[in-house]
Amino acid sequence: MRIYDVSVPISERMPTYEGDPGVEIKQWATIAGGDAANVTLLHFGAHTGTHVDAPAHFIEGAAQVLTMQLDVLIGEARVVSIPEDARSITAAHLSAQDLGGATRVLFRTRNSEFWSNPTGAFRTDFTYLEPDAAHALVQMGVRLVGIDYLSVEKFKPERFETHQILLSNGVVIIEGLDLREVSAGVYELICLPLKIAGGTGDGAPARTVLRSTE
Repeated sequence: MRIYDVSVPISERMPTYEGDPGVEIKQWATIAGGDAANVTLLHFGAHTGTHVDAPAHFIEGAAQVLTMQLDVLIGEARVVSIPEDARSITAAHLSAQDLGGATRVLFRTRNSEFWSNPTGAFRTDFTYLEPDAAHALVQMGVRLVGIDYLSVEKFKPERFETHQILLSNGVVIIEGLDLREVSAGVYELICLPLKIAGGTGDGAPARTVLRSTE
């Protein structure tokens, strides 16, 4: 049984979504400086790196990350490979897959190769999920959707339809997955977002792993 760490390392030079806070990692106390222990100060947004979107991200008054049920974030997940030439994931891509009974679907696209350069600039040309595909996933009974870059939505949309469709129907979103080492197939997903009680509860970074079922 193999464990794949599909989380993106958080660093000061990592890409963050345009307009989101950057990452600052500072030493608050150091043994070398005469302190009793090393203590690091972290400063970054809730949607940094591999993270979970709670319904409150786009729906005022909706469920926050603190109250999200963990059962949807742990369990069998289907990794789906999307052709390299696809610039968006459509309902037609889904119809070409055998997703019968899948409740957690993770999309491996050309985006995963972006993580080969962990300090690269934010890419605006990432492959995203079209609204028609979001509707199709809801109709299939999917409860969790993951993608291998920092948003399921295309860059600078007129309306955030994909987020709204998924979150308003109780579908949890994981963004920022690194699926370079993962082939299409069935795995056990374990995704645990930080239990953040402050702010609007819109999301949280999450250490996320896939475990082979063989």
